[in-house]
Amino acid sequence: MHREYIHSCPMWRSAGPHYDCVFIVTNPQSEDMSSLDVAHMLCFFSFKYQGTLYPCTVIHWFDHVRDGPDTATGMWVVHPGYCMCNLQNITIVHINTIYQAVHLIPVYAMHNINSADIKPHHSYDMFHLFYVNKYADHHTFKIAF
Repeated sequence: MHREYIHSCPMWRSAGPHYDCVFIVTNPQSEDMSSLDVAHMLCFFSFKYQGTLYPCTVIHWFDHVRDGPDTATGMWVVHPGYCMCNLQNITIVHINTIYQAVHLIPVYAMHNINSADIKPHHSYDMFHLFYVNKYADHHTFKIAF
């Protein structure tokens, strides 16, 4: 059995926010990357409706750039999703749709970086493209091909 902690915290150890990214199952019939979408965790919450407790999360979707992995790296490329009027594509999902945490690597080649200005918690806001790191662990390597 595999267990991991997924964080969504506005202040982590007095060093800034810690919001993880995850794979969300959007097509349970498929068993590869086409069944998963990437999302940035913003908040966990739960509510009770007619006596049933529903644990949920607020997420910001990431969209796939291509229909397959990048030919040079073999990794999928994603970017933050936006709706009409340039609004972030944010929604609420049940936590049972979370498959596992995912590590995103910013695409540095398209962005000038001033290392004095950037902190680790700024990367999802400062970069526009990300590689889905299939080399983060063996679970991710199996599914993110």
